[in-house]
Amino acid sequence: MAELLSKHHKSEEQQLKLDGVPDDISLKEFDSRVAEVYGSVCGIDEAGRGPMAGAVYAAAVILDPEKPIDGLNDSKKLTEKKREKLFDEIIAKAKVFCVAFATVEEIESTDILSADLLAMKRAYEGLHEKAGIVIVDGDVLPGIDGEIRALKKGDARSEAVAAASILAKVSRDRYMKEQALLYPQYGFEKHKGYGTKAHMDAVDTYGLCPIHRASFFRKHFEKNGQR
Repeated sequence: MAELLSKHHKSEEQQLKLDGVPDDISLKEFDSRVAEVYGSVCGIDEAGRGPMAGAVYAAAVILDPEKPIDGLNDSKKLTEKKREKLFDEIIAKAKVFCVAFATVEEIESTDILSADLLAMKRAYEGLHEKAGIVIVDGDVLPGIDGEIRALKKGDARSEAVAAASILAKVSRDRYMKEQALLYPQYGFEKHKGYGTKAHMDAVDTYGLCPIHRASFFRKHFEKNGQR
């Protein structure tokens, strides 16, 4: 698909750098320092790059400094119960947000990183308000207009990126639970599509279903003498 990016470049020049900002400041304070330089901050993060089944999700969030949210952090460091609570609070208090995804078909027709970046681009373009700067977790940027920087481990450093990580993670987990109702034999509600032993055993027993990323299973099938 022409819409998907085919080449990706990593560059230290793309990384967000703030002089005089210590590493141990809070996520809220970090975003405040960024806002002093660039204006409002939009955080973007994804969920679902690693699993072997299901769509990849992304979220874009601009938080409201007048409506603080306690406890924002990298979604992977939070319990499911805490993520669900924060999800509702982010939805209620954020200035704007958008959750988007790229389908299994889009993943398979290009590659997971291209689809991941496409989901990010869709999330940002779904906002009805733009930010002074966009911070993207990681080291590769989606093709969107405006001031944009990458931030390694951004979901543990920026409050806006942390909020995006929570929206993307909870949205994808809910989607995988819905898929589990359609394909109960795979246990998607438990492993969310990751390559656990239980998941791989189910694939060996039942084969692939429509939401599996078939290209992710090539080595597994070759190892086991399957097509």
